[in-house]
Amino acid sequence: MLQTINANYETFLQQFKDRARLLITCPDQQGIVAKVSKFLYEHGANIVQSDQYSTDPAGGTFFMRVEFDLPDIVMKKEELEKDFHHIANSFQMKWKFSYMSHVKRMAIFVSKQDHCLLDLLWRYQSGDFLCEIPLVISNHPDLQKTVESLGIPYYFIPVNKENKRKAEQKQLELLQKYQIDFVVLARYMQILSPEFIRHYQYKIINIHHSFLPAFVGARPYERAYDRGVKIIGATSHYVTEDLDEGPIIEQGVKEVNHRYNVEDLKRVGRTIERDVLARAVQLHLEDRVIVYENKTIVF
Repeated sequence: MLQTINANYETFLQQFKDRARLLITCPDQQGIVAKVSKFLYEHGANIVQSDQYSTDPAGGTFFMRVEFDLPDIVMKKEELEKDFHHIANSFQMKWKFSYMSHVKRMAIFVSKQDHCLLDLLWRYQSGDFLCEIPLVISNHPDLQKTVESLGIPYYFIPVNKENKRKAEQKQLELLQKYQIDFVVLARYMQILSPEFIRHYQYKIINIHHSFLPAFVGARPYERAYDRGVKIIGATSHYVTEDLDEGPIIEQGVKEVNHRYNVEDLKRVGRTIERDVLARAVQLHLEDRVIVYENKTIVF
């Protein structure tokens, strides 16, 4: 299976070795698209996809995602970014180039529940996720054999009130050692400290088992049942210091009725959680998400 993954990588890297993405946020004004397009044209790039959105053409905020090909881009990216500074400064842009030759490295955090973890690993094995998963970190040993059977290192780091700071320090050291680009909390039932979150701002993706902003925090299915809801859902969002209040990336729902008990809600919810988290991870991998205030623009 790992050979299949490597083959997918080789095909992907060969096909898209000269492709990059440019993400832009700036005050809306005339000429942005024209200037960016001209800049890429003058540097020998060919735009293959372009999306833009404005909160208000008169005085709003403008967002843009451009995907383009540029021969030998790995050799030219330093010059490309240096030259783009002039345009960026003139339009007061926040911007980022992302190069597809760099395969993102994803760490997974998990506790005891395996449904989201297994779905992520399956998508990784099948080549649906073009990324690397260098390690899985857990506060329980339960899923170690499952993960290690795929050749992925599994780190069991117990977490409690007394050792939380030391445990997070170990986790951060591992993330740095493995050069992790972003973290996915696949039902990791621990609240991360503000210090930890600041190391990976808008690079930690969580799955919450309710349709936020309803039922924030613990035991949402039990509270949904008590409330007699007619839909249940799941929400994937970036983690911030405010519990379950981070920018929402993706959501999903399913209709339920009075015949569903709590266990029924959880069973249906697990399917929603898997799908929603997978879609959010895919969007992040493809650089389709721009955070704006406490919301997201998803192209």
